[in-house]
Amino acid sequence: MIKYHGTPFGGSKSEASEALIGRHAFVSFAAPSHLDVCLEVCQSVALDNGAFSAWKSDKTVDWQDYFRWAQKVMRHPCIDWAIIPDVIDGDEEANIKLIAKWHEWFHTDAMSFGVPVWHMHESDTKLKYLAHAYKRIAIGSSAEFAQVGTHKWHERMTWAMNLICDENGQPKTKIHMLRGLDPDVFTKYPFASADSTNAARNCNIEKAWKGTYAPPSNSWRARVIMARTESFNSSESMLPDWLKPTNAAEPKYDLFGGRL
Repeated sequence: MIKYHGTPFGGSKSEASEALIGRHAFVSFAAPSHLDVCLEVCQSVALDNGAFSAWKSDKTVDWQDYFRWAQKVMRHPCIDWAIIPDVIDGDEEANIKLIAKWHEWFHTDAMSFGVPVWHMHESDTKLKYLAHAYKRIAIGSSAEFAQVGTHKWHERMTWAMNLICDENGQPKTKIHMLRGLDPDVFTKYPFASADSTNAARNCNIEKAWKGTYAPPSNSWRARVIMARTESFNSSESMLPDWLKPTNAAEPKYDLFGGRL
């Protein structure tokens, strides 16, 4: 599973460069100051549309500015893909219209470059359509499922993954989990990639790093956090080996062992 580390990092650009070299970065339109560093030192970069920052601050995103920003860098060899505009707690119809607007701007590149978001409060119809139409989709935690990792969140995620997985428990499209780099979460699902700003947010909190062998700088603290995350991988399929059905006719099970 590819781990995309959110930016910007605390401290200087040189420290960000030291921390991110050879890694994968997730750069938000809401805070793009380290994009140049990421393009120089990272293996790959994905673009975030800034919707989460807007949601947390109760603001809106100028989508035309986002489109122009993404178009400027989309041909760079380091850029993988970009999140299609979405409103996290918006209604489904409004988010579908934003996907249509993306297609108006990007034409033949719309599906190869853009990754649509299915929000966990949205319908199974939309989820099944996106999984069928796109090579990669993102899943966003929202509404009553906004807190990643709760029992309610796992029940909903298990339901969603079973809906778009084949008889072997493997997704029919690549899945990116937004805010999903907690090993207690991503190790349970067959995600292709996930992102988090955990390293960027916590590497500069010096009081949290004490003791004789505490890392001496922001970049080293970030490396410790990222190395821990990168030591885990996602599940290869939806189910543990001992719960996998022997054929498609047998029932699926949820994350906690109950029959669906």
